[in-house]
Amino acid sequence: MVASAVFILDSRGKTIISRNFRGDVPDTAASAFKKIAIDVEDRSLVRPFNRLESEGYSFAHVQHDDLYFVSVTRRNSNAAVLISFLYKLIEVLTRYFKVVNEDSVKDNFVIIYELLDEMMDFGYPQVSEPRILKEYITQESHVKDYARPPEALTSAVSWRSQGITHARNEVFLDVIEKVNILISGSGNVLRSEVHGSMMVKSYLSGMPDCKLGLNDKLQFDASGQRAAHAVELEDIKFHQCVRLNEFEQSRTITFIPPDGQFELMSYRLNTQVRPIIWVDAVIEQRVSRVDYLVKARAQLGHRFVARDVKITVPVLPDVSAPQFKVKSGRVKYVPANDTLVWHIRKFKPDTELTMRGWFSLPSVGKDDERDASTRRPITVEFEVPYLAVSGLQVRFLKV
Repeated sequence: MVASAVFILDSRGKTIISRNFRGDVPDTAASAFKKIAIDVEDRSLVRPFNRLESEGYSFAHVQHDDLYFVSVTRRNSNAAVLISFLYKLIEVLTRYFKVVNEDSVKDNFVIIYELLDEMMDFGYPQVSEPRILKEYITQESHVKDYARPPEALTSAVSWRSQGITHARNEVFLDVIEKVNILISGSGNVLRSEVHGSMMVKSYLSGMPDCKLGLNDKLQFDASGQRAAHAVELEDIKFHQCVRLNEFEQSRTITFIPPDGQFELMSYRLNTQVRPIIWVDAVIEQRVSRVDYLVKARAQLGHRFVARDVKITVPVLPDVSAPQFKVKSGRVKYVPANDTLVWHIRKFKPDTELTMRGWFSLPSVGKDDERDASTRRPITVEFEVPYLAVSGLQVRFLKV
């Protein structure tokens, strides 16, 4: 991956930060990006990657808040790495300034130039770990003498400093999964996938070497073992601390963890998942009013409880005078989104809850808008602690 330059532009396309690493693209490249990605009438046609054939260079950009983070290259670079670097740059700036917007970038442009020089050298990514960068690039560096760069900067383990000590050595591991299920009006599952991440909190002294084993199907196949409840992970993405060559050989995750909290890995599964909370809605439209009957049923195991359940039901765009009747939770009408939101703090398994709503409806209205509103999907958001829907299990964690 080679990036010729990195730009940070405001919402109008004006350059705030410009760092040309290789000198093979002109400073006017930012203006060219503005014409093809910002000054366009149809924003839906804007792509994250754009090629300017007349000049011979390509753009990769990420939009964050009111800013555009843009990388430019003249070579056939890895587009995914360019985008990953921009997201990592945003993460580092967030760790420094808490909020990354036009004002914070202008107020801290000196620090940003220093960070760019450390994070990229001649267009190649270098140090990108915020903890290491904060050890020798501080927000008070203009009034202090420059400290000696930490040894981790030039070592093979650039994400962890030397000499870390803790009075109590601990490591915590959490598996967090998000289920995305799309169900048709007839009750058929149209799409079902699980997006998961494994978060680690590490408070270990020295340079600990950790070994993690999962019920990964390919790991059992590689070792010749049989497992009835193995899962097949897809689109796995690891933190840079994981030794990829060992994972490819034995499917075992070995790593030297950074100090503190970090995401060890993320993954995806395309698997049929039974809907955890099933929602049925009946809409009865009359001349001057519309009635909503919403039933929710928790399809959980007896050991689990769904928390912070939020059921969002679309309503007709011209309703008024809402009235609700519910025994559990609370209901709120959100006219800005033409929705009603039913919030339930705890939803116990094998229980069914009912919510009724009444709205006044003007006798004269646009039938097309009303029909389109009834086709909008009902969304359900919730959390279930201690439940991994995919069946992923941590078999061991050795330090």
